[in-house]
Amino acid sequence: MERKKLPGRTIASIGIILLLIPLTIWFFWKNGNERYLLAGLLIVIYTMIPFFMVFEARRPQAREIVVIAVMCAIAVASRAAFIMVPHFKPMGAVIMLTAVAFGPEAGFLTGAVSVLASNFIFGQGPWTPWQMFAFGIGGFLFGLIFYRKHNGEHKPIVLAITGFAITFLIIGPLLDTSAIFTMANMIDVTNMPAVYLAGIPVNLVHASACFMTMLLFSKPLLERLQRIKTKYGMMEDEV
Repeated sequence: MERKKLPGRTIASIGIILLLIPLTIWFFWKNGNERYLLAGLLIVIYTMIPFFMVFEARRPQAREIVVIAVMCAIAVASRAAFIMVPHFKPMGAVIMLTAVAFGPEAGFLTGAVSVLASNFIFGQGPWTPWQMFAFGIGGFLFGLIFYRKHNGEHKPIVLAITGFAITFLIIGPLLDTSAIFTMANMIDVTNMPAVYLAGIPVNLVHASACFMTMLLFSKPLLERLQRIKTKYGMMEDEV
């Protein structure tokens, strides 16, 4: 049986996630963290590359770009709506559900753009590229797991548990790591275990927000996205 090769866009995404974005964050950190908005802009450009590689055989339609922009806006609004509730932000769930509907590349792009946009409300800083990196990875991994699985039908509880795990085990620790590097003048890197332990309660709240959002809204949201996708033939490509 012939082994199926990974699509070029997936290989590009892995290279960007594992090499290009970390190198960009490291470069700006080594040079003082002052140009964090430039770093964020570069990360958005990087994430656009594999997303547009989905359209290797044709040009993207305007409605496809608009839908992704709308999902970014919903993600930003979901974060802003809970601005008074510390750490309880459903944004990660919206990003991951976008990846389920439109693919890991779309989740990667939505995660990065949503963080950059929402931080104009919550505050930009040297943590912004780290947050873009973390939520982009979360969306990408969730899309790899669930995109095109089970004919588009997903049990909310399975989505919720997986979203909780990715948020708690991957997104949260990456955000904790950003604290070590962006506040290096105040935090001794030898105390890294203490930083990660201190982040557990925050990550639990964040992951719980993702879990509850998935459980309550994944089914209706995915049904509507699937209808839009089917009606207009959006994001259709060969697997």
